[in-house]
Amino acid sequence: MTTIDASPLRGQARPGPRRQEVVARIKEYVLRNRLKPGDLLPTEVELCEAVGASRSSVREAVKILSALDIVEVRHGHGTFVGRMSLNALVESLAFRGLLSGEEDHHVLGQVVDVRQTLEQGLAAEIIEVLDADHRSDLAALADQMAELAARGEDFLAVDRAFHLKLMEPLGNDLILQLTEAFWQVQAIVAPTLRTDPEDRAITVQRHRAIVDAVTGGDPAVLRAALAEHYAPVRASLARAVRG
Repeated sequence: MTTIDASPLRGQARPGPRRQEVVARIKEYVLRNRLKPGDLLPTEVELCEAVGASRSSVREAVKILSALDIVEVRHGHGTFVGRMSLNALVESLAFRGLLSGEEDHHVLGQVVDVRQTLEQGLAAEIIEVLDADHRSDLAALADQMAELAARGEDFLAVDRAFHLKLMEPLGNDLILQLTEAFWQVQAIVAPTLRTDPEDRAITVQRHRAIVDAVTGGDPAVLRAALAEHYAPVRASLARAVRG
């Protein structure tokens, strides 16, 4: 059984701590007691005593930590250490991108840069770890994307699955979270761009080229295919800048 360290935290004697101080103290409590994602935090009363703050201050701090996915509040069950997702980053970047409007797509351009750099930078590792099953899954997703495009239907969900499947065999949870986070930001902001009808067909072709590249086993070819994959959205960005 884990022994909980409930001794006073640094600075606890100071009366009336501000909200951000209480947030910092709760995080320190989690770290000092080596709590892991999914572990139960103390009751509100016990947490107030541990961090030296009032119930209202602790409640406000928990709301902040919940919004950041650092803790998870399960009503009727308690407060748990969260899974540390990147939802807060997604919300912030997407809002910045939407705020920029049609006159400035700087945020979207940066998101595309990050996505392309991440995938190209890991091309050799992707080639090394992708097995036949993963290559088959990628090919099936590209086929599904083509079928949806031919019917004039949206294929965003398939595109997301494709890029996650590409990175999944690396076995790095943070890379997967970053891949999904930046994909989500692009998916939210990109509709503000004007796109040409042929961009959908080109996007499908570029995903097929990625499948061919991973099947061929040459990292340089994969990096080139990934660069071509992001060309349509870069073209849309260029058109938006030109007006």
